[in-house]
Amino acid sequence: MAAAVGRISMLVGVENLRAVTLALLGLATPAFAADRVAVGTQLVSPDTGYSPGVASGDTLYVSGLQGIDPKSHAIPAEFSKELRFCMDRLLITLKDGGMSEKNIVSVTIYVTDISNFHEVDGLYKSMISRPYPARTVVGVKSLSVGARIEISAIARR
Repeated sequence: MAAAVGRISMLVGVENLRAVTLALLGLATPAFAADRVAVGTQLVSPDTGYSPGVASGDTLYVSGLQGIDPKSHAIPAEFSKELRFCMDRLLITLKDGGMSEKNIVSVTIYVTDISNFHEVDGLYKSMISRPYPARTVVGVKSLSVGARIEISAIARR
């Protein structure tokens, strides 16, 4: 492999090696650069520094979403409402990306109180179809804006 890279760098010049490598990997095409579409943007303020989801090719990457109340824009006092809003925001982002819960291949759930696991698991199973995606549940000390749950996901067509 190293010998092949050495031969390529001699043919194209070291300064062009990165471009050639990206081209060989299929990552330097204009389609790749333009193939990032923000989805679910109606869920966040325009000045927010992230997109709820980014579609790239057949894959949708869903940011860590929290259970913010869509009317008050605050975290609800009741964990059950926060959990429901969090799951709803996940499904809205998927739908905006042209997908559904059936397209999810991986989910990561962060909770500040791991004793809420059974409640999270119950609602999750009622909203996500079998076969269930790969899933990780992580207990964390805290989340931004006082949230108690945050969910990120990866979905594929």
